[in-house]
Amino acid sequence: MSDTPVKQQSTAAFYGQAVASFAMAMAATAVGIVRLGADGWVRGFLAIAVLYLVTSSFTLAKVVRDRQEAGRIVSRVDQARLEKLLAEHDPFEKL
Repeated sequence: MSDTPVKQQSTAAFYGQAVASFAMAMAATAVGIVRLGADGWVRGFLAIAVLYLVTSSFTLAKVVRDRQEAGRIVSRVDQARLEKLLAEHDPFEKL
């Protein structure tokens, strides 16, 4: 069987950039909602809508990631089975 580890596809810089971008977007949205010239209930509604959108986005990202990882695991199991069959097969064995 192959002992090759699964390679991480994102670097620490990419991760940091994603976190910084998320923080800036949330801060800009919060400032926009606070400075909005509307009643408190309108600002509250918008704040709750933004929080709902953010949590839904995290859930969607997790589901997509989990599905991708499950496919990768199935692929590695299938590859291991194939390697085992090929290792056990002797093409010069008399039938």
